[in-house]
Amino acid sequence: MTEHTTAAHRTRPQVRPKAEGWTQATDAGGRPLLQFREPRRTQPETHLADLSLAERKAKLVELGHPAFRATQLSTHYFEHYTVDPEQMTDLPASARSEIVEKMLPPLLTEVRRLRTDKGETIKFLWRLFDGALVESVLMRYPGRVTLCVSSQAGCGMNCPFCATGQAGLTRNLSAAEIVDQVVAANRAIANGELGGLRKDGGFDSPRVTNIVFMGMGEPLANYKRLMNAVNRMVAPAPEGLGMSARHITVSSVGLVPAIRKLADEDLPLTFALSLHAPDDTLRDELIPVNDRWKVDEALDAARYYFEKTGRRVSIEYALIKDMNDHAWRADLLAEKLNARGRGWVHVNPIPLNPTPGSIWTASEPAVTNEFIRRLEAAGIPTTLRDTRGKEIDGACGQLAAAE
Repeated sequence: MTEHTTAAHRTRPQVRPKAEGWTQATDAGGRPLLQFREPRRTQPETHLADLSLAERKAKLVELGHPAFRATQLSTHYFEHYTVDPEQMTDLPASARSEIVEKMLPPLLTEVRRLRTDKGETIKFLWRLFDGALVESVLMRYPGRVTLCVSSQAGCGMNCPFCATGQAGLTRNLSAAEIVDQVVAANRAIANGELGGLRKDGGFDSPRVTNIVFMGMGEPLANYKRLMNAVNRMVAPAPEGLGMSARHITVSSVGLVPAIRKLADEDLPLTFALSLHAPDDTLRDELIPVNDRWKVDEALDAARYYFEKTGRRVSIEYALIKDMNDHAWRADLLAEKLNARGRGWVHVNPIPLNPTPGSIWTASEPAVTNEFIRRLEAAGIPTTLRDTRGKEIDGACGQLAAAE
């Protein structure tokens, strides 16, 4: 395959990626700085959600309590979404406060909450124990409730269009800090805070059904804690949340060894590759980690994920006006995907949140339609992403940056 970069393919201007309103950190060679290791390693106190049920029992015995208290406490947290000792009436009154203090230390403090889409989208801004800020977004759709969760405070991938990447990486989130975003969302739903229930007889979930790791951070750069959190999500209640692994999507900008490692976990998760450009020339600038692992390496890893799991891979592609939305790039993307077989992949073009006067703005509708038409004509299943939360700084990291 050849890169389609000849003048004949360039029927519109080529806008180059650049940081706007901030200075992009660079390494000694002038390339955008990549941070794979967290500069701040302090983690919160160990929480029930960091531990398996067996580990919780052992800890409670160590604290001088019967092992069965672990199941009671887990039921309160994972099924009733409570951390209030006064509501745990099956625990001895004299020991409730101590047990909660040791097993359920506070993780997330709500800073702000914004609503849009007739109350069916809520964006949360959380402050962690060390003052770091993270976001999660709760969205009700017909038949499902999706939560977009953060896996890191900040991000070290340094993509110039991403608000999260502007501040760099602060630290990885603990497994419990990831899981607690889901429990907090379930608590909000149980309290009736996510819009009204459907009145047409259709299915309405009373809790989060779908997780997308598309919040702040690169999930695969926090691999061990990510997988610990996923295991808590899919473990049957009361050990965990009892969610379906098939309804959990892990997104990555292309950390190839970690993608292959994820494929070998023997979990039917959905994997999404944030590609955003099919040619190395542009992706080197748009996604700095492409300097480490090129487009074809990332696509080969994505194909490997499909082969190992049987789960169709999603290709995330933010359409940016005159930057990556040229028709020849749709053709090149289709060519590279089809070269690796049929039926293994699905493309999600994403309308970028328009910013007046910025190079980072949405593609014109006609351009978007032509991009999708070319992919579909080549036999690539393609669905334009339904975006939420534009009125409330819906893009990841915008609310934290404003705060």
